Amino acid sequence: MKVAVIGAGSTYTPELVSGLSREQGRMGIDELALHDVDSERLSAVGGLAGRMLAAQGFEGRLEQTDDLDAAVDGASFVLVQIRVGGQQARLSDETIPLACGCIGQETTGAGGLAEALRTVPVVLSIAEHVRERAAPEAWIVDFTNPVGIVMRALLDAGHRAVGLCNVAIGFQRSIAQLLGVEPERVFVDQVGLNHLTWVREVQLDGADVLPELLLEHGDELADQVELPRRVLEELQAIPSYYLRYFYDHDRVLAEQQDGVPRAARVAEIERQLLEQYRDPALIEKPALLEQRGGAFYSEAAVGLIASLVAGAGETHVVDVRNNGVLVGLAADDVVEVPAQVSPGHVEPLPQRPLAPELLGLVQHVAAYERLAVQAAVTGNASIARKALLAHPLIGQWDTADELLERLLATEVQA
Repeated sequence: MKVAVIGAGSTYTPELVSGLSREQGRMGIDELALHDVDSERLSAVGGLAGRMLAAQGFEGRLEQTDDLDAAVDGASFVLVQIRVGGQQARLSDETIPLACGCIGQETTGAGGLAEALRTVPVVLSIAEHVRERAAPEAWIVDFTNPVGIVMRALLDAGHRAVGLCNVAIGFQRSIAQLLGVEPERVFVDQVGLNHLTWVREVQLDGADVLPELLLEHGDELADQVELPRRVLEELQAIPSYYLRYFYDHDRVLAEQQDGVPRAARVAEIERQLLEQYRDPALIEKPALLEQRGGAFYSEAAVGLIASLVAGAGETHVVDVRNNGVLVGLAADDVVEVPAQVSPGHVEPLPQRPLAPELLGLVQHVAAYERLAVQAAVTGNASIARKALLAHPLIGQWDTADELLERLLATEVQA
């Protein structure tokens, strides 16, 4: 079986391919293809990946290429983890909205729309190559942000795809640590849209322990999502970190306007990581990678693929069509929910209705995502402006108009 990684110049890639190698016996992987348009990054990342695989005794083939067709040819799984425009584009996504008095974040609000506009067409182009060259019934596993919008575009175009985010596995691991138990004993019922989710139930060995968890570890959980403990107690749910942009908007905006953009810090971390990756003596992931963000993404991706190949109905939190799972959303909306995964099948688990205070925000952002996909696919500026107008973090005509003008001007200059 062949697995292709598109955007393999990512500093996450060595850990990812190392995880795939460890599952070689279960999944039968005999070929890994690493693709990136940046040959310098790919050389550094691929070099470390190769050394890690050699140390593990991987007996398959590792290919590095800038030829997309060669990468996806015959692949059963294609992992897409690209960042169109690199960290420089992310820096624009985080700083341009600030000039208009709006939150600057790479996946949420105006920054998320900018990322979607330049990313969706590229991912759809990659997906067409997969359709033409990959193995029959190949899966696209998308980790490319903004995941919900990218997934909607892929599914609208008829591709066999599933989206993945690391927020749920991050909660599972941190909650397991708080409870002092193995992660496998903890199940988090995380629901909503990508980067707009709440954990409404935490099961330990099948029994819901969320009320006790909030009572005994409310301060730690609140610190993790950077929101007051009272928010978690009022909602009787754990909001994802990204809810702080909505629930604590003014404070976050003030911090962003006075602080150093996250993109600048990540760019420096990546520079240092790539320098370390070039060391021929390095055969394991460096500690610095923990500061990069995206914790446990590799484990989540490997676990999902393993279940799609040889699973027995394991539960993974993924991004899929709604199709009635969350009442109050359209069937074709893309939701992030737990699903049972087995060979060739991803079946979302039934969900009780969202409480009004959650549903209202989800419906609002789902409407924005629908418009964002339309704008990205058509290139229509009017639809893009409507998307900004529909987003709850923007919602004013003059602001939306100015934002779009600034965002499009930056893309033209790039």
